[in-house]
Amino acid sequence: MAGDEKDGYYCSICGGIPPDRIKTKQVLIDGKETGIDHLDFIFENVKKLQLTDRSAISGEIMKRVREFNYVPTKKEAAYAEALLKEYRQWEKEHA
Repeated sequence: MAGDEKDGYYCSICGGIPPDRIKTKQVLIDGKETGIDHLDFIFENVKKLQLTDRSAISGEIMKRVREFNYVPTKKEAAYAEALLKEYRQWEKEHA
């Protein structure tokens, strides 16, 4: 990794984003790997709400995901289902 806070960080080999700076996670949505930006950040904030209702959790995840990512209207239900599943897995890993 090269660069600094002032100039920004970049890979000294290819000039792209260094792997440790990538904030996009891949989630399987409707059979396709889809990049979701800031997913850990989103999950951390949803967990802080201490929600127990499945639809409330899903709604909060989707609201936050839309802040950083494009969600096609026709795929909202598929996104919500896949992201809730991913959230449940994340919860187990961060318990």
